[in-house]
Amino acid sequence: MQRGPKTIWLAVLAFLFLLSPLLQRATAQDAQQQAAPQAAAPQAAPQEDTSKPATSTPPVSVAKAQPSSPDAPPQRVSPVKPDSYVIGAEDVLAINVWKEQELSKSVPVRPDGMISLPLLGDVKATGLTPLQLQDVLTTELKKYISDPQVTVIVNQVNSLTFNVVGEVLKPGYYPLTRRMTILDAIAMSGGFRDFAKTKKIYVLRTDADGKQLRLPFNYKNVIKGKTSSQNIELQPRDTLVVP
Repeated sequence: MQRGPKTIWLAVLAFLFLLSPLLQRATAQDAQQQAAPQAAAPQAAPQEDTSKPATSTPPVSVAKAQPSSPDAPPQRVSPVKPDSYVIGAEDVLAINVWKEQELSKSVPVRPDGMISLPLLGDVKATGLTPLQLQDVLTTELKKYISDPQVTVIVNQVNSLTFNVVGEVLKPGYYPLTRRMTILDAIAMSGGFRDFAKTKKIYVLRTDADGKQLRLPFNYKNVIKGKTSSQNIELQPRDTLVVP
């Protein structure tokens, strides 16, 4: 009879010993589940902080935000220097008369050097700088409107060119935007063809009176230094002929 209670007691102890890890594991799981919402709560704060820059308004440029005033006179912007560039035939000019839209237009310079404008008719433009033409138009328009404000802009420069024709590799029109001699023009046009008559080259030039001049150029003598004075500087509308 004494062995019975001992056996039961030992069995109870063994059961408790086996049950204890299970209870500890269940307690730990409950603690983790309760701690999970608390651990997730601090993560919400960074999301709110990062959202602030997205809702902030970007800086606005004051210069872009301000509309231009319709009463402001037009700016004088030109691809050429208005005080030194000399207007030539076939150039395209933009004539602006402030607050006078009917008088403001884009006009080409005709081969005779004239432009046509409302009220004024034909006005000579070649040989003048944009500023000089501007003063001429202002003086003439004072006869028709009070206090005219005129701006002359060269939209297209078509007169600063020269032509190369004849026995060269690349004949055609070339821009004259820098100092250019006959030797420079020959090099730019690719040089001579096989049967070019290099001793009989000449330049055709029209002077201010409309008279056409023929200026000789002997290539062989020039490169030898005998007639270096023939290597003249080209002018707009010159034609270099290589027979």
